Amino acid sequence: MRSLIKFCIKILSYFLFLLPRSWVRALGSFIGFLWIDLLRVRRDVVFGNLAIAFPEWSEKERIRVGRESVYNMGRGFFEFFTVPHLNQKWLQNEVVFEGQENLKKALEKGKGILALSLHLGNGDLASTAIVMSGQPVTIITKVFKNKFINDLWFSFRGAKGVRYIDAHGDKTSFDILKALKRQEAVVFVVDQFMGRPYGIATTFFGKRTGTAYGLALFALKTKAPVVPIYTYEGADKKMHVVFGDEVPVLDLVTEDKDATILAITQRFNDKIEEIVRSHPEQWMWVHRRWKDF
Repeated sequence: MRSLIKFCIKILSYFLFLLPRSWVRALGSFIGFLWIDLLRVRRDVVFGNLAIAFPEWSEKERIRVGRESVYNMGRGFFEFFTVPHLNQKWLQNEVVFEGQENLKKALEKGKGILALSLHLGNGDLASTAIVMSGQPVTIITKVFKNKFINDLWFSFRGAKGVRYIDAHGDKTSFDILKALKRQEAVVFVVDQFMGRPYGIATTFFGKRTGTAYGLALFALKTKAPVVPIYTYEGADKKMHVVFGDEVPVLDLVTEDKDATILAITQRFNDKIEEIVRSHPEQWMWVHRRWKDF
C-alpha cells in the first residue's frame, strides 16, 4: 500500500510540473475556497487574527485578505509537489531575486548566515530556488512522528538539496554550528507561537504572545549576520525571493542576558511584522499566533 501511495504521489508530482504554473495555482485556489468558504475550517481564527492585527480595517477588507491568505496556502500546497522536477528554466522564468547584494555582503563576513524567516508565500519553493542558484540552505523545522509520512514529505522538500535540522533533535545546536561553518544560510522560521520553555513573552502587532528565542541565542553566540529571507508572489505572477538588510543585534547587548535575548527577539518580531504588513494576503493567518503565554 505504501509503495502504491508513493507511486501515485510521484505521478501527481510530475503531472503538476507539466501544467502551466497558473493552472497549478488555480487548483490550489479551489482547495482554499473549499477550506475557508465551504468547510469553514478555522475561519474564526483567520478573521479574529486579522481583527487583532488590523483593527482599523473594515470587515470587508479582512474577509478579502483572509480568503486570499487561505487560497495562497492551497496554491503553495500544490506547488510543493513540483519541487523534484524544478530546473534552471523554471528558475529563470518564474523566480525573481531581490537584494542579492545583502546576501553577498553577509557571506563576506565568513560566519554563515542566520536567516530570519516566516510563513509568507511559498517557503519550500523559495528555499529550493536559493539552493538552485548556488547558495546552500538548511532549515530548522519540526518533523513528523510517523516515519512513512516524514520520509515522504522530506523527500520532496529536500529533492533539490535543501537540508533540514530537527528543531528538537539531540544534536540540533551542533548541527546548526556545522551548517554555519559551511557558509550555509540557516533558516529560523520565527513567526509562530512558542510557549515555554522554548519561547519568551513578546509582542506582535502590539499584542502579547510567545516567540521562540533560539535565533537570538545563536546570533549572540556566533555573531553571524541575521538576514531576513522570505518570498512573495509578485504582481508579475512570479515568485520573488527577498534577501533583506541585515538586522543588527549587537547594539542591544547588555550585561543582563535575559533582557538582551528579549530585546533581540522583539526586534526580530518587529521585522517580521513589517514584512507581514507589506504582504498581509500572503501570510498564514490560520495559525493561532496569539495564544495565552
